[in-house]
Amino acid sequence: MRFDKKMDWLEKVTRNVMLFVGVSGVLIIYCGFFFLLFSGRDTSVLPWYLLLSPWVCIYFGLTQAKQLAVIEWFKNKIVTKK
Repeated sequence: MRFDKKMDWLEKVTRNVMLFVGVSGVLIIYCGFFFLLFSGRDTSVLPWYLLLSPWVCIYFGLTQAKQLAVIEWFKNKIVTKK
């Protein structure tokens, strides 16, 4: 197996692992957060970046074209049109 094919394989595996970790993180962290929120317990002990961290994994698990599409989507949402 050539080196570039090994790197392509490694990149695909890494992206899939990042997507799996991100999606499972969203499910677990947000279910726990909403459980605490709706049960009346204090959620101030959770740092804000805990809720964002799985989304970072999902972003880096996407292909480069999809990452650029996400950036464009955020730009269109943030920038107001005149």
